[in-house]
Amino acid sequence: MLIDILKEFLQSTGFAQIDAGQIIMILISFILLYLAIKKEFEPLLLVPIAFGMLLANFPLAGLMKEPVVEIVTDPVTGELVQQTKESGGLLYYLYQGVKLGIYPPLIFLGVGAMTDFGPLIANPKSILLGAAAQFGIFVTFLGAILLGFTGAESASIGIIGGADGPTALYLTSKLAPHLLGPIAVAAYSYMALVPIIQPPIMKALTTEEERKIIMEQLRPVTKKEKIIFPIIITVVVTLILPSAGPLIGMLMLGNLIRECGVVERLSKTAQNELMNIVTIFLGLTVGATANAEIFIQWGTIKIIVLGLIAFSIGTASGVLFGRLMCKFTGGKINPLIGSAGVSAVPMAARVVQKVGQEANPRNFLLMHAMGPNVAGVIGSAVAAGLLLMFFG
Repeated sequence: MLIDILKEFLQSTGFAQIDAGQIIMILISFILLYLAIKKEFEPLLLVPIAFGMLLANFPLAGLMKEPVVEIVTDPVTGELVQQTKESGGLLYYLYQGVKLGIYPPLIFLGVGAMTDFGPLIANPKSILLGAAAQFGIFVTFLGAILLGFTGAESASIGIIGGADGPTALYLTSKLAPHLLGPIAVAAYSYMALVPIIQPPIMKALTTEEERKIIMEQLRPVTKKEKIIFPIIITVVVTLILPSAGPLIGMLMLGNLIRECGVVERLSKTAQNELMNIVTIFLGLTVGATANAEIFIQWGTIKIIVLGLIAFSIGTASGVLFGRLMCKFTGGKINPLIGSAGVSAVPMAARVVQKVGQEANPRNFLLMHAMGPNVAGVIGSAVAAGLLLMFFG
């Protein structure tokens, strides 16, 4: 009798139900947790993403289980109505913020509130570098089409090249939600690996002399300019490309809250409490979409490889356009700042500063790189809006 009870108990545990795919996904989540905690690779997002992946792959836990609904006849009106027979899992309900496209624009609100657009306003030419770095998105889009992905799937894969996690999630949730897990892991992994991936590309495409170029100090930007800028960008971009409105609108609202100087409480909330809460929900639920059934496929490997190609091409195109601008300005622009156009704020700008100082200890490129970096955020949102317009 006791043996039967023990057998029945063991059969009811996850140990008896776990399969090889789930074990692999749990191990992958351990690796991501190690990279986030030990190596500090984008820990603010990689920790909740990895833990969400861990939770989603426990058998019988049902944290991402969809609710069971049935159609019944209303006894009063006689009409057919939908009734919830069994509630869904906790993460399923939190995931609706991703599925409905709510969390990514809120992240953009926080990013806007934390970002100084001054370097971009002081040097408007740097928006060209941000635009050039989006080239990888469209090259990879074509590559994904050739590998057999649909247009919507290819657009979602290509946007990884913008190195902007929230944009990648927003576009994928609209166009190819079944690819959300692999694309999220790829996008945030490459954002975290910016200090490793970018320097070899930057050094390979520039000369020692170009990396030594010291740029002139940026002009001061007035408060009026900083207030007017987000309003103008919102009006122009949203009128030209309405599909980019949610991302651009929230990004610029966050920046206006920061710069206007009359809503300090809102600015602090957007930068801290709101940003932190949404980051937890976003990372946890995106990680939870990476279950074994969806993630362990040949298509996932192709997505991860294509994402790396997209990111590398974006970096390379930014640097090469930087070299072109260097020639046209008579050597006044250090081409390294072009690599910051891939949007990973502010990590890409810090990498530019580091590589520049390796070549010339008197080089201070951080603020110059922030211009293309901020332009890259705008550029990736515009690219997402463009792809959404064609494939949404």
